[in-house]
Amino acid sequence: MIKTKQDLLRYREAEKKIYLSDSKKGHLKQIATGDPSLQIFRFLKIVRKEEYHHNNGGLFHKLSYLRYHRKRNKLGLKLGIELWDNSFEEGLTIAHAGNIVVNGKARIGKNCILHGSNCIGNNGKSSDCPVIGDNARLGVGARVLGGVTLGDNVTVAAGAVVVHSFEESGITLAGVPAKRVR
Repeated sequence: MIKTKQDLLRYREAEKKIYLSDSKKGHLKQIATGDPSLQIFRFLKIVRKEEYHHNNGGLFHKLSYLRYHRKRNKLGLKLGIELWDNSFEEGLTIAHAGNIVVNGKARIGKNCILHGSNCIGNNGKSSDCPVIGDNARLGVGARVLGGVTLGDNVTVAAGAVVVHSFEESGITLAGVPAKRVR
């Protein structure tokens, strides 16, 4: 959770390393070719600023929160990404934008990788949402639904639908409904 400017800078630097080229030449190529990773990085910068202002009091922060909330909604709509502030810890990687929905009550640890067409949310029967540990990887089309808990270093295979908790670390889940395969 981002509470201080130092937290904001730490999150931003972690995500900058993921999305931006290390070299000036590589970064210029990203700009010239309209690399989608730049738009995803821009979206995450807005989300992180929104988090910072949401987690601090005072009129300035309330007004700034509304400003960044609106910016997030507008760019998120273009990219096909719907996620809320304070859901992800630092190091979020969105490999492919489009069709990503994350419920605002979900909590996801550090260094999560979303490969696209992912849904992390309630199951429609209750408002309970997933809690996912650090270093999670969700393949294309993977879904994690309901009040489930996933441990650290969990991989959810492409197209899998997780509806039960798996608190072990370092496992792979696949299938509908998802089962431990490794």
